[in-house]
Amino acid sequence: MSNLKTHAIDELTRIGMYGSDDEMNNEMCNHILKMIDVFVEERHSGFSAEYAIKILQKLLRWEPLSPLTGGDDEWCEVSDELFQNKRLSHVFKNGKDGQAYDIEGKVFVEPDGVSYTSRDSLVYIEFPYVPNTEYVNVEKEDCK
Repeated sequence: MSNLKTHAIDELTRIGMYGSDDEMNNEMCNHILKMIDVFVEERHSGFSAEYAIKILQKLLRWEPLSPLTGGDDEWCEVSDELFQNKRLSHVFKNGKDGQAYDIEGKVFVEPDGVSYTSRDSLVYIEFPYVPNTEYVNVEKEDCK
């Protein structure tokens, strides 16, 4: 067994996933360990591991690997005069004026770490656009 898999099993055990009586935890644990096996099988280390992890993390989160261009091929009309970006689902464009915006441009974070978006999360953008989320700390009484 690889050192990475041994580490993963130890960490998954510490949070109660590995060896759990819960069926969902067991399934998720098995899936994670399978992905680790594939990663180990590819023999990544050092630079190649960091490179693969960085790209894989973006792809698994449905994030683009290059800036959005705003080109016609990036949009899908989701309702009358409203377009959604095919490469990044939280970017939209108004068909009437062509103004594009990111509905996750700002994420609000409460003191206990709970985060949320609201109508105030919308940020107008220009192309080329590299997704960027601003995290805004808010006080509990501000959260209404």
